[in-house]
Amino acid sequence: MEKFADEALIEVSSGRGGNGCVAFRREKYVPKGGPSGGDGGRGGDVVFVIRRNLRTLSHLRHKRHFRAENGHDGEGRERYGKNGGDVVIPLPPGSVLKEADSGALIRDFGRDEASFVFLKGGSGGWGNVHFKSSVNQAPRKALPGKDGENRLVRVELQIMADIGFVGFPNAGKSSLLERFTNARPKIAPYPFTTKIPNLGVLNTSRTDEDIILADIPGLIEGASQGAGLGLRFLKHISRTRALLFLIDLSSDTCLSAFDSLLKELSSFSQELAARKRVIVGTKLDLEGTGERLAELEERYPGEAVLGISVFSGAGLAELASRITLLASDSGENAGEGGHTGGSGE
Repeated sequence: MEKFADEALIEVSSGRGGNGCVAFRREKYVPKGGPSGGDGGRGGDVVFVIRRNLRTLSHLRHKRHFRAENGHDGEGRERYGKNGGDVVIPLPPGSVLKEADSGALIRDFGRDEASFVFLKGGSGGWGNVHFKSSVNQAPRKALPGKDGENRLVRVELQIMADIGFVGFPNAGKSSLLERFTNARPKIAPYPFTTKIPNLGVLNTSRTDEDIILADIPGLIEGASQGAGLGLRFLKHISRTRALLFLIDLSSDTCLSAFDSLLKELSSFSQELAARKRVIVGTKLDLEGTGERLAELEERYPGEAVLGISVFSGAGLAELASRITLLASDSGENAGEGGHTGGSGE
């Protein structure tokens, strides 16, 4: 938990413009040279950029104030001051920038990886060379540089994934992620093994694009009221195209698990709960789970229901094909028995 950071509060400041210079030309044989004060340099900007090699916001934990350089003052002989350097703040894909106080959205990077100039630096002041006129041949006036801006902003991370895994603790989400991808999440035969979101890449021969799978900590009853870890991380599957509801067929509560999960999900986000989905019964290799899978299919005739076993490999090929369809643009037609929006009851 300590190594995974998905929120950060930072203060950012653009640079102040440099001051204009009051100076006069002083050269041999030019006893009454005119004004020669140069302009001040522009202050540096605050720029956010997306870096695909970043996965969390942990780099913002140790440095909370980012300040661009001030512009340099102008000099004589009409020499302009040097512009201040920008401060560049790297963020992982899926980051969201919000106002610290109101929570108003500033920028949702989503899948957009373009750099974003958030605060412009102050402009440099004019030197006295700009104020020469027919009635004032030796102006002693120059303008100060303009101040930069200062803002307090909240950065939130919403992991970019195509398919999100939803389920109660010990439903087999991490085992499925490990089987389908090169991810190596912590797996153990007890609940709450997963404490941070895990990502994996599913490579299939049916599509040229990689499919990103996301496993979040298991939900528990009352998650929508803040119980457990799952609610905190539900935002990390808010961008997914579809969801897999993993149901432990060896559990005595397997027939009611989907309703409970959907209820908690709906309390968090109706939009997320209405997303395309497949109900996946896990641990099909255990005794009695085949009958429970049949009961699950009968209970939810309007839903796509599949049974799998990570241990024996049963159903995994069919599930991989279904995931490929869900992640594609034609995911709405991902086979018969797809989600119709109801609970099946």
